Amino acid sequence: MVWSARKSAYPTRIWPGCPTTRQHHGCGGMIATLGNDQGGAGTDVAALIPLVRRVVSTRVNDPVAADDLVQETLVRVLGAAGRVETSMLEPYAIATARNLVASMWKAQDRDRRNRHRVVELDGNADPDEDLLRQQDRQTVAAALSRLSDRDRQALVAHEVSGQDTRSLAAELGVSAGAVAAQLNRARARLRVEYLLAARPDEPPTDRCRAILLSISGGDRRRQREVDAAAHLLECDFCAELSEPLIQRGQSPQRDVRVPIRADADIVTARREVRRLALEMDFARTDATVLATAVSEIARNIVRFAGEGTMLVQMLDDPRAGIRVLARDHGPGIDDVDKALTDGYSTYRGLGLGLPGARRLMDEFSVVSEVDHGTTVIMTKWRREGSAT
Repeated sequence: MVWSARKSAYPTRIWPGCPTTRQHHGCGGMIATLGNDQGGAGTDVAALIPLVRRVVSTRVNDPVAADDLVQETLVRVLGAAGRVETSMLEPYAIATARNLVASMWKAQDRDRRNRHRVVELDGNADPDEDLLRQQDRQTVAAALSRLSDRDRQALVAHEVSGQDTRSLAAELGVSAGAVAAQLNRARARLRVEYLLAARPDEPPTDRCRAILLSISGGDRRRQREVDAAAHLLECDFCAELSEPLIQRGQSPQRDVRVPIRADADIVTARREVRRLALEMDFARTDATVLATAVSEIARNIVRFAGEGTMLVQMLDDPRAGIRVLARDHGPGIDDVDKALTDGYSTYRGLGLGLPGARRLMDEFSVVSEVDHGTTVIMTKWRREGSAT
């Protein structure tokens, strides 16, 4: 395991495509970069996954809830790994899993008993429903007006009048494929213009519209050209507007962005990274390890920074893997070296989860500046030939 920390006099820029084992120039604070480390408590905790899964699955039938409980157990064990003997990790994990299952049962029982108190008995229609529909029509009209005449006419003819692409191609003197491509581009632009028309403020930079258009159209080559992934981490305006575009299933470079503001977002982040890992044929154990590391970093964002963002990237080069970029604007870390020491805890920034998450990942780097925030970049590569 090799890592380094240094001060830099230049502003920070984290590029999602760059290797995390490089030092990032342009940092106004402290940088620490780490390589592969398969030893220590990270390995011990990973070895407990089958045992914890058996304990939980015998008590919980819902596979989604069971996965969450397994990952939560690993987070608790990881936090205690520096304070207990290695021989105690297994019984500690079993006891923790049982306690979490019992807590879940109690919470479910409490919810059932109090459910009647939150039922809305007023069945009257929302009096503002007509106003909302009218505003939506006005927004659509405004978005259409921002398209070129050619795109607007083609969209109206196809979507409203029901004219097929073959007849449109005959009228325009082009091929049906060209018309289909034009309609796809027009739809992508209309989605962006609709979102922009619904907001009172304008895009903060000249790049924003191009970034959003590349996401809306699912143009991965264009997304790489304009560096869409990095822009979404830096621009809150585009990050917010990109969510409905990404949720359509056309995400930049197969990326998933998860805003981290509350405990519920921690669950969302670890579910998303686990889902992507299984889609990429990661071993179930490695998928759980990855989700556990993400859970730890997300938990610290909520606890110490209040809010932040996680960007999960599916990698193909130099080999199959998943990279996670976690960014916040919290108090930052004044001593990254110390924060990466086992057993270190701080209330000035990310601390408790960093050493444990580092041990679970193959590559790990931290960029932090006091009073400006922290960025964590961590990567897990898929192990070939492992199916469990």
